[in-house]
Amino acid sequence: MKHPLKQHIEEIIKLTDEEFEFILSHFETTTKRKYQYILQENEIADKEYWIVKGCLKSYFFDESGKEHILQFGMENWWITDYESFIKQSKSKINIDCIEDCELLYITYENREKLTKEMHKMERFWAKKSKFGRIALQNRILSLLKNSSKERYEFLLEQYPKLFQRVPKKLIASYLGVSRETLSRLNS
Repeated sequence: MKHPLKQHIEEIIKLTDEEFEFILSHFETTTKRKYQYILQENEIADKEYWIVKGCLKSYFFDESGKEHILQFGMENWWITDYESFIKQSKSKINIDCIEDCELLYITYENREKLTKEMHKMERFWAKKSKFGRIALQNRILSLLKNSSKERYEFLLEQYPKLFQRVPKKLIASYLGVSRETLSRLNS
């Protein structure tokens, strides 16, 4: 059976078994428990995570202490604070586990090394970054132009499994609505 990370990478670029083994040698495996952090605000994000199993959230708290969900991450998704990771600066967000998680991670140094030594991976990450920018643009447009009901329906259509795995309070935060409003949208 093909390694899930190899399957994921091969959605964009083709790899020989030897190339994949070389790529995999740059990654480490870790497991985290539900509610455990993988990154806290003001730390430097020195790792980028690929989710093998589990669900995570990235978020921040505003001045009043209200939590704002920026992203959920599920199987086959990448997650980190990208500004902190790329600039090696202090993180502005937190990332923690909504479920028990199995993760692969690559350090900033190993990612830099791998992209210099293997141009296929440079192309892979460039393409993943483009897809990420598209998703971010669509999320911003949705928040600015769609009603809360439209945002809810789109999220439900795109990621139906998310609603089975994530507490409604977190989905409400992601959509930018109150828990009460989400209950009305759900009925």
